[in-house]
Amino acid sequence: MQTLQHLSKHIVYLTPVGETDRPILAAVSGAKKTIIIDAGNSVQHAQLFQDELLQANISGNFLVLTHSHWDHVFGLENVRIPVICQEKTYNNIKDMQQLSWENHDLDQRVEAGIEIPFCADAIKLELGTKRNIDLPLPDIIFETAITIDLGDITCVIEHVGGDHAADSCIIYVPEEKTLFLGDCLYANLYAEKWNYTAEQALLLIKKIEAYDADTYILSHHEKPSTKQEMETELKLMKDCARLVVNYQGNRDLMEQELAKQLNRKLTESELETVGFFVNGYAE
Repeated sequence: MQTLQHLSKHIVYLTPVGETDRPILAAVSGAKKTIIIDAGNSVQHAQLFQDELLQANISGNFLVLTHSHWDHVFGLENVRIPVICQEKTYNNIKDMQQLSWENHDLDQRVEAGIEIPFCADAIKLELGTKRNIDLPLPDIIFETAITIDLGDITCVIEHVGGDHAADSCIIYVPEEKTLFLGDCLYANLYAEKWNYTAEQALLLIKKIEAYDADTYILSHHEKPSTKQEMETELKLMKDCARLVVNYQGNRDLMEQELAKQLNRKLTESELETVGFFVNGYAE
């Protein structure tokens, strides 16, 4: 069951659901305004968050999209406040307006390798058989970054890209030392083999490390990550990015080197990360 979590006096979020791919939805409130992060994967998801916020006496003034993947934008029809997004996100939503989301068309796109089987299944499960998906275009578009003053609380929204989605954006709340990462640190799922590329990963990590944060929120993680947890994760990614180039995509050598550095066997999660970098390696 999804519940509203109070991270601090100024930040609340709704927990994610893996089965239907519901991401975390969040609200950041200042003395004057509140910004909502992401629209949800359905009208029902968006409405649940609005109901939870209402019970907490919170109402949004703006909504910002972290990127344009379906699970973050299908709730837009339920949004009645100005929506902010990066220009690539705007253009992607415009393209998505032309698509049919009925089973036949979804299955065709899966067969063609355009859509991910997991996403198609989650859409069917979340939205049922009658799917009238309305995707209104966002109202405020930025290219590189935009800062919103909420009154004593600030949100810095920056386009960072990455392997998962070229339009990925992060939201930093300096007064809370909290960084919303959206999906930007996840692998590229729209590929024959899920992957990271060394170049894109290193560029993304450099942007993330530029922020002084103690709390990190990834959209499909059950709970926020601490600074130490994030430093460990980013170090693993940096090591993999370096080793995949040094060892020319040789997975065995990469795993041996990492295990030697850590002085232990690699965990399943670490092995998965190594595999993603190997999948993304191009000689």
